[in-house]
This record gives sequence, structure tokens and C-alpha cells, in this order.
Amino acid sequence: MSAVGNTLSRSDVERVVRSVLNRQLQGVGLQQQAPVTGKPNPLKVNISARHCHLTEEHVEILFGKGRTLTPMKWLYQEGYYAAEETVAIVGPRRRMLPEVRVLGPCRGASQVELAFTDAISLGLDLPVRISGDTAGTPGCLIVGPAGSIELNEGVIRAMRHVHMSPADMAAYGVQDKDLMHLRVESPSCTTVLENVSVRGGDNKIKLEVHLDTDEGNAINLTKATNVELIKPNSSACACHS
Repeated sequence: MSAVGNTLSRSDVERVVRSVLNRQLQGVGLQQQAPVTGKPNPLKVNISARHCHLTEEHVEILFGKGRTLTPMKWLYQEGYYAAEETVAIVGPRRRMLPEVRVLGPCRGASQVELAFTDAISLGLDLPVRISGDTAGTPGCLIVGPAGSIELNEGVIRAMRHVHMSPADMAAYGVQDKDLMHLRVESPSCTTVLENVSVRGGDNKIKLEVHLDTDEGNAINLTKATNVELIKPNSSACACHS
């Protein structure tokens, strides 16, 4: 994270950011993958780093008229990719994250997804939301090589979630928006993460859990030896004396 002094104007910030972006349009890939296991389909647990979704209109504003996103790396879910394009996210007091990857394809509304540490760095108090649920969330300034946009809302911490096809949901006995547990076995750090939201899709969807960078690092995901999705036991009885 780079910090920009409070004395700089918005135009100064945009000029600095564009300079950085023009020099560093190539960056690291979006996801890290851990050893996986699961039934009925292979389960993958991936770290989804900070990223941005943009509308076609905002792509042209940020990168130039007529510009479209350029796929750099295809993601695990069919049709989705990390683009070559990156933007800077500027928060309160001109704090910024200078290289935030744009994901494609374009969406109907622009949105920024950050980890808790990113939010602290920017000075933002972000709610945990499912992607697309941005009503009442904080906004930010997004700066690209050709221009900038001000989002009034749309910056979130993405809720940990699992993408499932109808067959996957049937196999696990869950429905869209249900909550599951994820058990991750890793050296000296075996952990159970609760409140993993089910995101149901069509038959093309592959069984995949998304965690943010903070969560993945905390459970040592890259060295995990086994991962397992667990449906909570809703029939358990709590007895009170």
C-alpha cells in the first residue's frame, strides 16, 4: 500500500496513480490453490485476492474510449478471468491501493472487493456482504490510466462462500444461501470456518470455495493437506437446566 499525503489535491492523486498504473499494468495472478478433496465433485478452495468488477462504461472511462478488458488469466469458473488491467483504489485521507486487479467479464454495476487488512489500510469500515449486495456500503475513488470514477457505494468485504451446481447442492443437501462449515487441515493450524454461504448456480458451475487473503493466510491454506465442506447439524438439541 502506498500513502498519499493529505496536502495533495484529487488531481495530484490521480496524476500519481496514473503514472504508477502506466508503468505497472502487469501484476501477480489472482488466486492461490490448495490441495483439495471433496464429494461428489472435486472441491477446490481458492484465495480470492482484492479485486474490482467494472461496467463497460467505467472501463472506457478508466482505460480509454473503445477499450475493453484483456484476459490475462482464466479463472477456475468457466468464462471468468483476471484481466491485464489494474486500477488504484483511493480511500479517505488519500490513502490508496495502487494495483487492484480487474476481473472480467464486465458487470451491470461496478464493485470493489477487499480483505479486512485492505479496509484498515484505506481507512474504510467495510461490511461483509455477498457479491452484488452493495446497498448502503462505502464508496471510493477508482483511478485508471485514462480517467477516474467516484463510487458512492460498492466497496465490500466479500463473505466467504462456495459456488455449487444443482448436483452439488443435492449431494450436500443444501440450498442457495444456506450456510456451511469448511474444515481445513494444515500444519499446526487445522481450522473450521463457519458461515460459508452457498451460492447456487447452473450446471456449468464447479464446486469451489472462495476465501479472502486474510482468511487464507490465517489458516495456512497454501499448505493445507485436506479440505472438507460440512453441513451444520440443524437437528442438534441444546438443553438448558
